[in-house]
Amino acid sequence: MKYFFFLFCLYSSVFAQDAFHNYGSMQIHGATMVGFHLDLINDGDFDQNSGLVGFYGFDKSLSVSGNNNPVFYDAEIAVDNGLYLNIPIGVTNNVNLIVGDVITPRIDTDIFANFMENAFYVGENDVSLIDGYAAFTNKDTFTFPVGDDERLRPLSIRSDEIDPLVKCAYFYEDPNAPSVFGKSFQTQKTASEYMKVSQLEYWNLKGEVSTSVTLTWDEWSNIGVLAEYLGDLKVVGWHKAQDKWVNLGNTNVQGGLTKGSVTSEPFVPNDYEILTLGGNADMVELFDTIELDNYYMTPNGDGKNDFLVLDGLESSPHNSIQIFNRYGVLVYSKDNYQNDFDGTSNRNMVVARDSGLATGIYFYIITMHDLKQRHQGYLYLSLTQ
Repeated sequence: MKYFFFLFCLYSSVFAQDAFHNYGSMQIHGATMVGFHLDLINDGDFDQNSGLVGFYGFDKSLSVSGNNNPVFYDAEIAVDNGLYLNIPIGVTNNVNLIVGDVITPRIDTDIFANFMENAFYVGENDVSLIDGYAAFTNKDTFTFPVGDDERLRPLSIRSDEIDPLVKCAYFYEDPNAPSVFGKSFQTQKTASEYMKVSQLEYWNLKGEVSTSVTLTWDEWSNIGVLAEYLGDLKVVGWHKAQDKWVNLGNTNVQGGLTKGSVTSEPFVPNDYEILTLGGNADMVELFDTIELDNYYMTPNGDGKNDFLVLDGLESSPHNSIQIFNRYGVLVYSKDNYQNDFDGTSNRNMVVARDSGLATGIYFYIITMHDLKQRHQGYLYLSLTQ
């Protein structure tokens, strides 16, 4: 039966059959490999599979439709002009993305490519990605291989617990004029006058468990208009209840101006309509930058130099501080700093949060919003005295 099915696909392709239409109960067993060179219409049972299902289309597109959602074990996508999903599909083991996007209608969040349980993928790149909604079931970490046309724009999550279903899509468009949401996410409507929101792109993420999100940028993201320093970048989200953009934080930032990533504090995705990259408003970029004295810290509990005490901080209680190690990695940040840094990192992906930093030289930047100034300098942290 399995060999007949494979030959039928080849025969149908040769004689220009419009599609393979499954009405019955079909399974792929063992190491069987089945190739679709034409559209699949699934109106029967097509799950509990093992083996490989491939979609192959040279210089054309293919589609999957029908009344029942197929679930594959391994899947392979090599369709030059894209595999269009009109119904959800599931994969329980591996997806090999070779060439051509998997395309779902962004207008319908119930149609997606679902990576189930332990499923994973390989081969994602700018010409082979999920153009539309990708999803996973029953995981707590995952990177969505989403993008737009020929531009991979992944989003990664790390949840506090197993999430039953999470969906994600990327949109390369201005959130002020979105294509499918029926409302404007006005980038000037922010929780803080000092926050700036990207007008070039955003992600839609749906999930019910507290989650930290890592957003990426590339040269087309133009992050230079958002922040002068990488440490000023943040994840921002349009809060459904507040109906405005809010700061979701920055627990880690990596990369450079043309490529990198920023990770948020934990939040519940379903509380937000969309997410994007944020930075500082233009007024912050125009602040005067003043060199401060260098500081020496010995946080050993003897009451001397145990904290980073910055001169003149009382003149600007509305402030934000960032501290970097000698490699430029952000190790500490805080809004409304009150001279309470004791050499302990509060960044999750650098060292363990709440762990003491190593002896060495660090660079700090403090933005004093009340004074419209930025102060920067160095501190030496010593744990030996």
